Amino acid sequence: MSDTLDTSRELGAFLRSRRERLDPRDAGLPERRRSRRTPGLRREEVAELAGISIDYVVRLEQARGLRPSAEVLEALSRALRLAPDERAYLFDLARHRSRPAGEPATAAAPPLARLVADLSPLPAMVINHRFDILTWNPEMARLQLDFDTRLPPARHNSAWLCLMRPEMRDYYLDRDRVVHEAVAHVRAAWAAHPEDRALAGLIAEFSTDEQFARVWAQGEVRSNGRGSKAVRHPGAGTFAVDFETLTPLGDRDQRLVICRPADDDSRAALHRLTASPAG
Repeated sequence: MSDTLDTSRELGAFLRSRRERLDPRDAGLPERRRSRRTPGLRREEVAELAGISIDYVVRLEQARGLRPSAEVLEALSRALRLAPDERAYLFDLARHRSRPAGEPATAAAPPLARLVADLSPLPAMVINHRFDILTWNPEMARLQLDFDTRLPPARHNSAWLCLMRPEMRDYYLDRDRVVHEAVAHVRAAWAAHPEDRALAGLIAEFSTDEQFARVWAQGEVRSNGRGSKAVRHPGAGTFAVDFETLTPLGDRDQRLVICRPADDDSRAALHRLTASPAG
């Protein structure tokens, strides 16, 4: 597990994987007559595009103790045509993005807790960067199979519910996509908070799952705050919810997650679920 959570090694592996996936033609480079022995760009081509030395690229990929500057990271991001989430991940690995000071939040800020209650009947909750659920309304608990009454507080974690809870194995209609997104979110959180031992412990536990380990090895990273999930709920049938994640300016380690029905049929199903006292 130490190799998995080594930011220097991950930075090198991440740069190498993004270099190898890039078609030279997409980077505006001329086609070479001789065949390429490796996929994607060569190191010298990345160095030329980024305006840095080949030796520096080699040392970065080999994790030889370098901490690249923000300017170098920006040049590499452009050269490798990184998506916004990938760029943020690269900066996090090199410790160049600001992050909340102190320990992660363990309780929701009172105004956020009141807001979650006021959002009923829309399912809502507040999580921290390691996906601990800090507060929730009854609708969110019912949507997530009554995690509040069926699981101990230590398991009130949205990533754990998605990836490890047995009852959730058949919950998502497109589980593969949901798992890929969850793993990509966990990876982004780890890069932003590599010092968080509790988060590292979660990742170690998740890695015992074969699907998580396989997806983690693919190096995907994402931190999108909205999307849609189709679910098969034992109490309300099949329906879809759209979710939105908001970060308060005054509490940047807390994220407000709000779910809404994706269509009229889902609205009716969600109403049946939340209107029943027993869920």
